[in-house]
Amino acid sequence: MMRIIISIFIWLGSGILTILLFLVVAVLNILLLAFDRDKKITHRQCFWWSDMVIGLNPYWNLKVSGLEHIDHHKAYVIISNHQSMADIVVLYQIKTQFKWVAKASLFKVPFIGWCLGLIKHIRLTRGDFSSIKEIYHQASRWLQRGMSVLFFPEGTRSSGIQMGGFQNGAFKLAIKEQKPVLPICLKGTHAAIPKGSWVFKARVDAEVRVLEPIDTAGLKPGDFALLRDKVCSRILQAQLEK
Repeated sequence: MMRIIISIFIWLGSGILTILLFLVVAVLNILLLAFDRDKKITHRQCFWWSDMVIGLNPYWNLKVSGLEHIDHHKAYVIISNHQSMADIVVLYQIKTQFKWVAKASLFKVPFIGWCLGLIKHIRLTRGDFSSIKEIYHQASRWLQRGMSVLFFPEGTRSSGIQMGGFQNGAFKLAIKEQKPVLPICLKGTHAAIPKGSWVFKARVDAEVRVLEPIDTAGLKPGDFALLRDKVCSRILQAQLEK
C-alpha cells in the first residue's frame, strides 16, 4: 500500500513540475523572443526541472560523473546510448547547452513535448527520407552556431547493456563539421520507469557518465565507421565497468 501511495505522489509531483516547466518556458519564450534566439535561457529551465523530478523519486539513486570533460565553450556532437524515457530527465544533469534529435511523436506529448518544440529541438520523422536529410541540415546549422547536438544513434531504446547498432549519420556529421564527439554512457536507466505498471517497486541505481571527448580533426569523410566503432566501444566499455 505504501508503494502505491509513494508512486501516486511521484507521478503527480512529476506531472505538476512538468506543467510548471512548460508554463515557465512558454512565458520566457514570449518575453525573450528577441534576446534568446538560440533558446539558451529556456533550455536552462530544464536543469531545475530535472533536479526536482529526480529528487522527488526516493527510488532513484543517480550518480553523475565526468562533467569535467565538458568544455562549455565548445560545440559537440553528443552521443548517448538510450535505455528509457527516463533518459530525457537524467541527461539534463550534464548541465550544458544542446539540441536533442528526437522522434516527432515525442513532440506531441503534452507539456514536455511542447517544451521541446518551444526550445527548438530537432524533430525526426522515422522512415521519412526528406525528414532525415532536414534534421542533418538543422544539426549542421546548430553546430556551426556553436550549439551542441545530442543523438541517440541506436535509433530506439535498448535494454540494459545490450546496445543496438549505432547508425552512421551522427558520425558523418561530426567529421563534416569537424566537431568533437562527446560520448555519454547511461547505466541503469532501463529500470527507472516501471514496465507494465505505474507502481515503483525497487530502488534503481543509475549513472550518467560523461566520457572524454574524441577529436575529429584530420578525419576524412570515409573515416566515419572508425569513429562510430570507437565511440560505441567506449560507451560499451563504460557500461561494463563498475
